[in-house]
Amino acid sequence: MTRFNKKKQSILTIENGQPQRKKDVLAAEEPLEILLRAGHEQRTIAITMRTPGNDYELAAGFLYNEGIIHTKTEVANMTYCVDGNQQEYNSLRIQLEADTLPVLNQLERHFFTNSACGVCGSTMLDDISQRNLPPIPAGSGATPALITSLPDKLRQSQDIFETTGGLHAAALFDLNGNLLAVREDVGRHNALDKLIGWGLLNDQLPFHDKIVLVSGRASYELLQKSFVAGVPIFCAVSAPSTLAVEVAERFGITLIGFLRGERFNIYTGTERIKIMEPSLVN
Repeated sequence: MTRFNKKKQSILTIENGQPQRKKDVLAAEEPLEILLRAGHEQRTIAITMRTPGNDYELAAGFLYNEGIIHTKTEVANMTYCVDGNQQEYNSLRIQLEADTLPVLNQLERHFFTNSACGVCGSTMLDDISQRNLPPIPAGSGATPALITSLPDKLRQSQDIFETTGGLHAAALFDLNGNLLAVREDVGRHNALDKLIGWGLLNDQLPFHDKIVLVSGRASYELLQKSFVAGVPIFCAVSAPSTLAVEVAERFGITLIGFLRGERFNIYTGTERIKIMEPSLVN
């Protein structure tokens, strides 16, 4: 069975008051059930709406970001489930090497706090701290010219977005501005999970001395995932939330927002951006 990440749809377009029949291309959106299995235990740990494709990376990145696995060697295999004689491509089973399932209380709490109000912000930050993740090294920086060159490189690589206009993207660059990987999805969290899952499965983590660029805004969840992956510089073409700034400041991430044209804002970690006139930095 072939998986399609986009499909054609017949539409009626109105332009200058005149109707016209056309074909439009839409980004596919389908559910993915992630099942975790260890020994004879099995449990559904997530159901997410995603764009089909890179599902193994999506699942691996999700498990890594939530602290359920720490290395790819903890995963024995990943397979789509079978319904009769037919593979079910919207249900993915991850077999762990362990004999029993890990404690998933922190995962349930994470989902709860994500749906809660801002009063949970400090608790969420404490949850990250309690995972005892290694600090992000100071590392080398990047010039403003390099930073402003990244959005065009991302757009040129967004194959599905080019035809549908309906996907988020997460891209990984080195400090020379070379595009290393890009993943797209209808969900911005999924796009970053796919990118980090690619890094995990290809032995590229942590993402030290790398830059992550996302096509939308910078949220708490995206900064949390980036910290887990060891990202020193995080860029977004839109605005950051207040909690995203708190995460970046607390865990030493350079956070850049409103990256458009020749302009961007640095919210935290100005020391990693090589500005010619230090007096301009407050």
